[in-house]
Amino acid sequence: MPDIASPVTPAPMPGLSLQRSLLIAVIGFLTLVDLFATQAILPSLAQVYAVTPARIGLAANASTLGMAISGLLVGVFSRSVERKRAICASLLFLAVPTALLAYAPNLTIFAALRIVQGLFMAAAFTLMLTHLAERCEVRTANALAAYVTGVVASNLIGRLTAAVVASLIGAERSFLFFALLNLAGAALVSIALHRNAPEPMSEARGFWQAWAVHLSQGELRRTFAIGFLILFGFIGVFTYVGFVLARPPYSLSMTALGFVFLVFAPSMVTTPLAGTMVRRVGPAVTAARSLAVALFGLILLLLTSLAAVILGMTLVGIGTFFAQAVATGHVGRVAMGDKAAASGLYLSAYYCGGLAGAAAVGALFDASGWTAAVGGVFAALAAAALLSLKLGSPEAAR
Repeated sequence: MPDIASPVTPAPMPGLSLQRSLLIAVIGFLTLVDLFATQAILPSLAQVYAVTPARIGLAANASTLGMAISGLLVGVFSRSVERKRAICASLLFLAVPTALLAYAPNLTIFAALRIVQGLFMAAAFTLMLTHLAERCEVRTANALAAYVTGVVASNLIGRLTAAVVASLIGAERSFLFFALLNLAGAALVSIALHRNAPEPMSEARGFWQAWAVHLSQGELRRTFAIGFLILFGFIGVFTYVGFVLARPPYSLSMTALGFVFLVFAPSMVTTPLAGTMVRRVGPAVTAARSLAVALFGLILLLLTSLAAVILGMTLVGIGTFFAQAVATGHVGRVAMGDKAAASGLYLSAYYCGGLAGAAAVGALFDASGWTAAVGGVFAALAAAALLSLKLGSPEAAR
């Protein structure tokens, strides 16, 4: 497979080749597979640690706290590090807490290891975005959509693999398998990427000033809020729907539950189209329509038919991933000046939304059941859709 980049930064290109897009997607998959795979085995982990769905859901999604912190820190210091080495190091270090999760003696240590995972996942994720922005024009909507497609694949293949592996060797030992995937990601980056000289480090105050500038832009604040609400809803649904499907009237086994997450397969086809849709009708209409699809899917989740629930999960996945691709690209196009700082702020808001969704929706699920949990997610995604309607073109935002 060819390199993503040549040793010399290439001239801007109108788009990405299929091979480059595929490589971007594979690296995205290997970077974030640990974030989502755990959700497929939450019912088993809840039994292992003898806790409620809300507690194991919050512990498993504690990784988003580490990602929110790391996204900001990497945005500050990314100019002083060489990309390839830093990405490889992040994925290598990620394998350590991933492997240790197989031996976590209690839920507190489990949650702490998930936070550490999040620190290294976000570091690799943010640095990879920065590297691609410098080397292959990831600021184009198509390239960002390719990277998000890799994240979609991590949802699908990661969850399915976790369920199958856990059914063979146990939920706890399955983390050893994912540690091997982390090492594979480090090896791929070391082979596929070329080194690039780090940019000179600017004064620290420059970063704070960049954050202040970005936060002063109403368009960016709106996009940060949309990102927060998207992952709030996504995590709220896919963290706890497994508990619903494992109970009567569905009573799915762990393996069957893993295959249910094939619902993400259509998203792998639709998400790359986000860039084209944005160019045709603009970010406001594209994001609002995609979230409307997700809202319709939420209604189907309340039906007692397994087919309806699976269709609902499919629509929620399609809608949220499509909207996420739009929002991610919008930040890069709208931000004035330090785009790395803008990306860090967006990722921080996005992953904070995931942790908030795990906590709030989990509390609703434990206290009032699945209908109340879906209602909370519906409110969040409806708010995101309303905010999306106010998004403007990059030129107007500037």
